[in-house]
Amino acid sequence: MGGVALALPVLDAMGASVTERDPRRFCAIYTANGMSLPKSENGIDEWSWFPPVSERDGDFRFGMSTQPLGPFKNQVSFLGGLYHPSGPKAAPHICSDMWLTGAPLHNPKPGTFNSAGLDQVIAQHTKRYCRQPSLVLSIEAGTGFLSRTGTISYGLDGRPIPAENNARRVFNRLFRSDRSSLKSEHEKLQRRIKLVDAVAASARSLDKQLGKSDRERMDQYLTSLNEVESRLVASERWIDVPLKKQDYSHLNLDASSEGEPAEYYRNMFDLIALAFDADITRSVAFMLNREDGMGISDTFPLKLGLSKTHHNLSHATDKEGQLNFAKYDMFLSQRLAHFFERLNSYKDRNGSVLDNTIVLYGSGASTTHNSLNLPTLIAGGANMGLKHGTYWKKGETRMSNVHLSILRSMGIEQESFSDSTGTLSGSIFGRV
Repeated sequence: MGGVALALPVLDAMGASVTERDPRRFCAIYTANGMSLPKSENGIDEWSWFPPVSERDGDFRFGMSTQPLGPFKNQVSFLGGLYHPSGPKAAPHICSDMWLTGAPLHNPKPGTFNSAGLDQVIAQHTKRYCRQPSLVLSIEAGTGFLSRTGTISYGLDGRPIPAENNARRVFNRLFRSDRSSLKSEHEKLQRRIKLVDAVAASARSLDKQLGKSDRERMDQYLTSLNEVESRLVASERWIDVPLKKQDYSHLNLDASSEGEPAEYYRNMFDLIALAFDADITRSVAFMLNREDGMGISDTFPLKLGLSKTHHNLSHATDKEGQLNFAKYDMFLSQRLAHFFERLNSYKDRNGSVLDNTIVLYGSGASTTHNSLNLPTLIAGGANMGLKHGTYWKKGETRMSNVHLSILRSMGIEQESFSDSTGTLSGSIFGRV
């Protein structure tokens, strides 16, 4: 009976001690290629992503590239000096792969590439409370390929979890589930699984003739099918529980990555905010850009009237190039500000949705190819003990210690995470 109980959604019938507990949510947002940290000789220090700090009282003020976040100063903090010990040892453009895992990608265990991501560890602890264990989004759908993935989410087995990038498909998945659609999806999935099983049986007899990349493609496709199946099973458990009534009129489900970047990001962030407000999921990962000039987002700066592609700007050393890179950081800050505004507008029993959500935003490199001093911003989580309005930096600190601090703040009492050595005591995390 214990196993059956764990599979049940949390309903009002279970009592106030369960249903009136504040939701604890997590959202990881990643941007590639680092942030703008201009050279001092270019004379544009005010465009540095890390904020200047007052020597008099230790207070920070937003730089130009993060100025749009000014209204949320009491709800955000910057963290400096963070790094993954395995980062400098690995190829520079796989930094996105280890951002949420801290895995030694330069020397993976036999038969594996990565380890469990923070978002998926959280999903394992929050999935009984909501319709979907997690929501994995990216500027590109799918997984990409090893070392240049199109997702930042990795399952407990270290396999990449396929991301979705289509606003309408995300909306239908989150808000349009019914018995007939679930049945139809199940039937299609079973046909695909039978086909893959047949191909896999043939492949085993030809294993010596299959290249490594072919085997990886098969593994990724099977992982994708398994993820879809687990999602459908989760939806079926909640099919008789009505969704919260919400206003969807502000959504533009035709917005795509092929169109206007701000409109595309606005809709994706609005979908996340709606999903959190309706308690459909409590764990989200969103990859805004891919590393190394991969994918359509590399052209977004050009669409905004800037001088070069995102990856090229990240390599700039001249004043104009570094200023343009910083202006793209400002564009992303504007998107974050909109997201935070949405989360503040939705209310839980106690506080806003942002008060009950920890948002982790950052990159796997400080500047291109530099895997030290990872630019990191954390927002929200006031009801989980987070205290904001600061720029925290104490020498070099393992990023996995931040991950462990997030877990502990959410009430997930793990002893460690990846290569962590402890939590960030005396920091923004008030309950670790």
